[in-house]
Amino acid sequence: MLIIGHRGARAHEPENTLRALRLGMKCADYVEVDVRLSRDGVPVVIHDATVDRTTDGAGTVRDLTLRELKTLDAGCGAEIPTLREVLDCVRGTCGLFVEIKDANSVEGICRQLGEERLDNVFVVSFDADTVKRAGDLIPEAKTGLIVSETNPDPVEAALALGAAAVLPRFDLAERALVARAHRHHLLVFLWTPNTPDAWERACAIGADGLASDDPCAAREYLQSVRTHHTASSSFR
Repeated sequence: MLIIGHRGARAHEPENTLRALRLGMKCADYVEVDVRLSRDGVPVVIHDATVDRTTDGAGTVRDLTLRELKTLDAGCGAEIPTLREVLDCVRGTCGLFVEIKDANSVEGICRQLGEERLDNVFVVSFDADTVKRAGDLIPEAKTGLIVSETNPDPVEAALALGAAAVLPRFDLAERALVARAHRHHLLVFLWTPNTPDAWERACAIGADGLASDDPCAAREYLQSVRTHHTASSSFR
């Protein structure tokens, strides 16, 4: 079971900051970030279309320059990082999921990703056209479709886009969906299970990975369950 740190490790550090990523990297196989473009076309890491919720500033990300964004406090004194800073942070240490939040930013983000080695990077989005465009722009990259409903069929939708993975909301995923995805050689990553019951269910239905706000807690719990099962088996 692969563990993905959702927005780094947002349960303990300001989301989508280098602080959160560094914590997530201690436990996770991958960390996930959300990427948009600044007014001057720089890929920056922030979830919302505005800076209001996650910083001490106000305004729309696409209306602010990188210099203006860098003056904001994203929590505990952390800055909004650029995608380049994130790539440098994880390089050689941890894999990366890049979620493209705005369909109009796909070219700028993929241009930067195309300059990197993408062996351990997934480019994902809720928007089907964005997933398809990302795959066309950087064919060497692995892409994934994020889904929050079961209609249209997530597996068929991902296959139609040439994606490598489908990422259903964890409470929608069933064993049959995972099995069907696997028959078509699709990976299945669940978002965003944050409780022991949800982590155990992810394992039970055969998911390939899960994205959690607390990747270290998820790792610790799943390791304890595996150790318990191994110990129990040794007494049979």
